[in-house]
Amino acid sequence: MTTESILLIGRNTRNAHEVLEAHADRLSRRDVVDDVEIATYKREPIRELKAEFERISADTVYAVPMCAAHSHDTINGIPAALSYVSGDVNYCEPLGQSPAVTEVLEENGASMVPASDDVSLILVGFGSSSKPYHRQTTDYHAARLREQSAYGEVLTCYLLQNPTVECVRYNTTKNQSVAVPLFLTRTEATESRIPDELELARGGIEYADPLGEHPRITDAVHAEVEKQRALAVDDAASPSSFEEQLNRTRRPVATDGEGIRR
Repeated sequence: MTTESILLIGRNTRNAHEVLEAHADRLSRRDVVDDVEIATYKREPIRELKAEFERISADTVYAVPMCAAHSHDTINGIPAALSYVSGDVNYCEPLGQSPAVTEVLEENGASMVPASDDVSLILVGFGSSSKPYHRQTTDYHAARLREQSAYGEVLTCYLLQNPTVECVRYNTTKNQSVAVPLFLTRTEATESRIPDELELARGGIEYADPLGEHPRITDAVHAEVEKQRALAVDDAASPSSFEEQLNRTRRPVATDGEGIRR
């Protein structure tokens, strides 16, 4: 009998373990697969996750990067670490572009300032100086929120690229604003850096929580696993997605001290 497992992978931030455990517990109760596991790392996915991944015994593993968008880690380190899993690995997309995430962003903002034409909603993304994924994800949700929410305007800003977090206060045109971080868990950025750059102490901007343990995020994981199940192809076929290409091509190399000679 073939066994299946979901593997939730995230960076070990301030409340990452609690957030991933909450989603894993819900998925386990849904009987989506035989087992749901979590794995967190601080800095080096290959070195920190190798032994843990080698112990996974399921025949098929759906590996879900628990983050808003692709980064250096999800494109390089995590796929390379997954090569130590003995079963077949289906590498899933990050959760960021799920429509469910739009709902959570809107709900988190409204919990601080009810949506109206006189309120600005500010989406705060991490950003990247070299990769487009965070901007694409943030723009996707901003476009949906402009269309479906009652906010007077929806703005985007980033920690690592323009428009920057520290300038967004001067771009709003409404009397009230609420900023919502497009992050899954609480991090140094969401707890300190973003509030400082928004100058929350000056007033005028309320600040919402990250996506966290919200049940709709569990739904997003579930939907991604079901999508990958439907798209699954045998080893001889061409990769069906960007994530599948990463899973097949990223391997530790012998020169980094972690490599497998093949």
